[in-house]
Order: sequence, then structure tokens, then C-alpha cells
Amino acid sequence: MFDTNLVFNSKNPSFHCVNCQGMPTTFKYRSRFNAPANAIFSWHEAPGAFERLTPPWLNVEVLERTGGIAGGNVNLKIAKGPAQFIWKLGHDQYEKGVQFRDYQIEGPFKSWYQIHRFEPDGEDACFLTDTINFEIPEYVPVKFLADQVFVHDLKRLFQYRHRIIAEDFDLARTTKEKNMKVLVSGSTGMIGSNLIPILTTQGHSITSLVRPQSKSTAVATPKIDWEPKTGTIDPAMLEGFDCVVHLAGDSIASRWDDAKKKELRNSRILGTRLLCETIAKLTNKPKVLISASAIGFYGDRGDETLDEKSPKGTGFLADLCTDWEASTKPAVDAGIRVVNLRIGVVLSTKGGALKQMLLPFQLGAGGQIGNGKQYFSWITVDDLCGAIVHCINHDELQGPVNGTAPHPVTNSEFTKALGKVLFRPTLIPIPSFGLRALFGEMADELLISGQKVIPAKLERSGYKFRQTDVESALREVLGA
Repeated sequence: MFDTNLVFNSKNPSFHCVNCQGMPTTFKYRSRFNAPANAIFSWHEAPGAFERLTPPWLNVEVLERTGGIAGGNVNLKIAKGPAQFIWKLGHDQYEKGVQFRDYQIEGPFKSWYQIHRFEPDGEDACFLTDTINFEIPEYVPVKFLADQVFVHDLKRLFQYRHRIIAEDFDLARTTKEKNMKVLVSGSTGMIGSNLIPILTTQGHSITSLVRPQSKSTAVATPKIDWEPKTGTIDPAMLEGFDCVVHLAGDSIASRWDDAKKKELRNSRILGTRLLCETIAKLTNKPKVLISASAIGFYGDRGDETLDEKSPKGTGFLADLCTDWEASTKPAVDAGIRVVNLRIGVVLSTKGGALKQMLLPFQLGAGGQIGNGKQYFSWITVDDLCGAIVHCINHDELQGPVNGTAPHPVTNSEFTKALGKVLFRPTLIPIPSFGLRALFGEMADELLISGQKVIPAKLERSGYKFRQTDVESALREVLGA
């Protein structure tokens, strides 16, 4: 007989796992939250809760969803390495404010279910206990080891999940406006698809502003069509929103020629101008507009520490960001509070620079770029979305706001951290002349140059960063 009784203790959570040979394995993870049980339960009921609870290192796609936790179903496609499988889950045993269950209808396990139970601990706190009962199929080789590997993954998963819930409730405590109507452009992109679940679990109603050819967002939302290139938008459809978050813009990560530069300018300036001119004329204007910009505004500045008071730099990106931010002037003139969020390098496995770096680093072919001394001002996608929510709720924030973590690092430091997290060597430097040959001007402005940017306004206004150390942030994002 095999019998384990393991306990993991940290400040709040506890972990318990029991396995007897020939019987399903039972896994429990329990945490105490400084919020009422009904509030934590309602968070789980909100659209976007599943997306918030899915860690960035898991490759999970929602194929179909019907209903909610009170009797609905969800079909998932999960990829791990070269393997893919469909997992169909149902929800039952729903007791409002008390518990609900997820169970496998079809999938990789012989049997599987999870019970989420919410127990009050006084009026303003509660315990959440997640209990999973699972059985590995008989045909799996070395079934005992498979059990242990899965339990290890579960422990890591629920450490992440319970921390996310706690951090989201900390963020919610700064929320002044409840049940806002929020319009989001760029909702299908890396940032927008992460932002929407945060906003929905905070209780806000989201509408996506999309081009007709855009893919659906991860969390289903009502949609309004627009076409920035032709100036097509219906002003009547934009009436009555409390907030607009404008994230739309074509990717800059490609070789630049004159046509590409024009495309980059048009996707940012035409869209921003159209949106701002339209909302400026509305009868029921939004109170706040959060409009994306970038730290490219500062140009290549070596090791100079840059905050929001620092002047504009030189180069194509600096000019683009200046004109991009200037395109919000109609909204400013109309009395709308406008935040120009100057975004740094966003760490995510779903897109951006990190996703492109991963394969060569995983193959052991990663290394510093050029001399490695250029600064790399980074931020996790979770912190960037948290900063957006913070900007929405803090009236003192307007104009330029740097969307970066507090501690920028050099390219060499970032390279060493990523290699350490992936357990890979980083001995092969990438010469500047090779990057220039591949990417031309883009290499000089995005890869070889850098900016040492600090988020002075966010810190002064009290934003609490989730990740401030680059190695810890990479471990969080990559699940290492």
C-alpha cells in the first residue's frame, strides 16, 4: 500500500494530499482570504474568472462555454509540449455562497472532479478549500509517478490561483467606481485579452471596440464595429460609457520600410484621433480615457533614469509616440481625463518580446544583444493590467504615465535571469550588425538601444506592483 500525507505551509495556504493504491487520489488546497465568503464566491461566478485562474504557463483555449458555475459546461483545448487534448467539464452541486463542483464529462482522466467550498471566518474573512479527486487511467505507464507529477503541478497551480484571487481583491479595494461600463479597443491583443477578465471579475461591464475582421476576445463581450482607416464609427453606439481603454495598434515587431512605418503611424494616430474626436462630441462622455503609448517616446538614452517629466527623445518611435499622444487632444479639450500610458516591454508567453525570445533560449542559443548594456524596462502583463485599473480609479493620474516595473535591468542582466530560469546557457551573444541586417532601423530602435524608465507616477499614487524583481517575474510567467 502507498500512503502519503503531505502538508505545505506558508503564511495562509495549506496543502494536503492522500493516495491509497487502487483508489483515486485526493488533493486539497486551503487559504484564508480577507474578504467575505459571498464576495469570493461572486468573484468565481463572474465572466473571466476562469481566465484569471489560468496561469500564464498553461496553454489553454476555451472552445465553447454554456452557462456558468450553476449548471453550465465548458470545453477546453489543452496543449502541453507536442500533445493536445480536449477536456469537457460540467458544473453542478451549486449552493450560492457555499460551494460548486466541476466534473469531467470527457477527458484525459479515468475520473476527475473538483469541489470549491467557501467557509466564512467572521464577517470579513473566509476560507476557500479546493478539493480535487482524480484517478489516472490504467493504461498510463508508471502510474505512481504520473500521480506524483500531477500532484506537484496541482500544488503549483493552486498556489498561483489563490494568490491571484488575493491580489485581485487587493486591487478591488482601490476601486472607487463600481459597475462601470467600459469600452476596450485592442481587446483581442495580448494586453486587452488579459485586461478584460480583470475588469469583469471586478464587476464591470465590458464592450469591445473591434474591426469587423477581428477574432473574438477570450471572454465573450458585446461588440461595436469600427474601421479606423476609413474613419467608420457610429457615435451613437459610444454614448454612456464611463471609461474607454484604447489599446489598438499594429505590432511594431517586424522589419520597417516606408510602407510599414506608414502602417504603424496610421494604426495608432488615425484610430486614436477618430476615437477621441468622436467621444469628445458625445452627449454622455466617458469620465476617463486610458490611451496606450510607449516608452519609445524617450528614445535611446543610455543609463539616464527617465520618469514622466523627462523630455522627448529622437528617432522614429519617439516621433510616433509624440504624435500618438497628441492625437488624444480632442478628448482632453472636451474635459475628459486622459492618461497616456507609456508601456515598456511586456512579459507574457502569449505575445510580445518574451514569446519571440523563448525558443532560441530554450534551445540554448540565447544570449545578450550587442554589448548588453542597453536598459530593458519591463513589466508583467498582469501588472500592466493592474496599472490600467489603478489609472481608471485614481483621478490624480493624467497625461503621461509610465507603464513599467520599478526596477529596469540591462539586457545582459535580463539575459542571465532568463537563462537561469530556463536552466539554459546564455553564452552566444547576438551581434548588433546581424540584427541590423535582419531588421534594419527597427533593430537600432527596439533591440540595440534602450531606456531606463521608472514608473514615478504609479508609485507616488500608491500602485502596489505584484512583481518588482525580473527573475521572480520570469518564474511567475513561465511557471518555473
